[in-house]
Amino acid sequence: MEILGGLLAFLPFLQAASGSFNEPAVGKAIGAGLAMGLGAIGPAIGIGMLVGKAMEALGRNPEARAAIQTNMILGVAFAEAIGIYALLSAIIIAFVI
Repeated sequence: MEILGGLLAFLPFLQAASGSFNEPAVGKAIGAGLAMGLGAIGPAIGIGMLVGKAMEALGRNPEARAAIQTNMILGVAFAEAIGIYALLSAIIIAFVI
């Protein structure tokens, strides 16, 4: 709820700066920012957990380094793809819509 309160506290500043909320640029900026911000949270948490667990596994079984590292890199690539989708959505919101 604190995040929503912070966003609502920031909205009057945007209204004073631009004149009104009816301008499409204000909605585009807020939409693109939210799309990128919320879209980056999942991959960041996922990559952090993935690398942490891989380091745990390497500490327990150093002989399996090649298999663990390969699977970790593959998982990081898949998680990063979701972040790239969020970035593309934010760019489309900001410049196309």
